[in-house]
Amino acid sequence: MSALDSGRELLQTGARYVLISPCRNEADYMRRTLDSVIAQSCPPACWVIVDDGSTDATPAILAEYAQRHDWIRIVTRPDRGRRSVGPGVIDAFYAGFDTIDPNAFDFLCKLDLDLSLPLRYFERLMEKMQADPSIATCSGKAYLEEDGRLVNERHGDDTSLGMTKFYRTRCFLAIGGFVREVMWDGIDCHRCRMLGWKACSWDEPDLRFIHLRPMGSSQSGILTGRMRHGFGQYFMGTGLLFMAASAAGRINQKPYLVGSLAMLWGWLRSALLRLPRYEDPQFRAYLRRYQWLALWHGKQRAAELMASGVRS
Repeated sequence: MSALDSGRELLQTGARYVLISPCRNEADYMRRTLDSVIAQSCPPACWVIVDDGSTDATPAILAEYAQRHDWIRIVTRPDRGRRSVGPGVIDAFYAGFDTIDPNAFDFLCKLDLDLSLPLRYFERLMEKMQADPSIATCSGKAYLEEDGRLVNERHGDDTSLGMTKFYRTRCFLAIGGFVREVMWDGIDCHRCRMLGWKACSWDEPDLRFIHLRPMGSSQSGILTGRMRHGFGQYFMGTGLLFMAASAAGRINQKPYLVGSLAMLWGWLRSALLRLPRYEDPQFRAYLRRYQWLALWHGKQRAAELMASGVRS
C-alpha cells in the first residue's frame, strides 16, 4: 500500500484534523512548510494561517496558496511593530482558533511555518493516537540542516514539540488550552500529565521534520533566545537544581557553553528580579515533584511514576 493509499484509508475512518499557524515575516521559510503540508498523505480538513502583521512577502505568498486551496484560510492581524514570542504567538494562535468550531475536528495542531514535514507526518501521528487513547498531545522530532546533514535538536520524549503540537481536541479543551506566556509549550504537557494523559514525541523516519530556524533562536539572536528559555523555565516553576542540570545537559550544543550559561542566567535574573510565576500552586508543586523524580530516575520513569500517582 502506498503512503497516499494508507492516508486515504485513515481519512475514511472519519478522522479530521485542523492546523492553526501563527506567523510573522516567514517569507524565507514558509513555502517549504506550505508545500510539505499540501503533499501530506492525509491532508488537513482545514488550515487556518494567521498573518500576525507581516511586513515582508508573507501576505502575498499566503494569498497565492489560499487561492489554489480552498481549505486554507487566512486571518490577518495588524502590525504591532515587532515580533512577540510567547504571548504574541499564542494571541495569534487564538485569533485563528476563534474562527473554528473545535468540536468539528478530532485533532488540532499548532504548526509553525518554518518546518519541512515528511510525507506521512500527520497520518502517523493520528495512527499512534488512535492506537493509544491515553495520548493527549504528540509530535515528531526536529532536525536542523547543517553542512548537508541532519542534526537532531535533542528534545525529550516526554513532550510534544512547540513548533508542531498535535492534540486530541477534547484534551486540548480539557487542559484549558495554551497559557499566554513563554513556556506555554511546557506547561501544557505537564497539565496533560496532571490529568492522567501522555505527552510524547517519537524519533522515527516518518516523523523526523526539518526545523528551518534553530531552536531557541530569537529575532535578537540565539543567546537572547536561550535567556528567554531560562525565564520561561522560571515562570513555569522549575527549581534551580533542575534548571542547572538542564543547562549542563546542553553544554555540547551550539553555541557551546555560552548557550547553557545564557539559559541559566535567564532563570537566575528572573529570580533576582522576583518576576511573576505561573499562578497555579498545585501545578508548580506537581512540576517540582516530577522534576525531582526526573533527576533521580530520568524523564520517562518520572512520567510513569507521576502517572501511577494520578491514577491511584
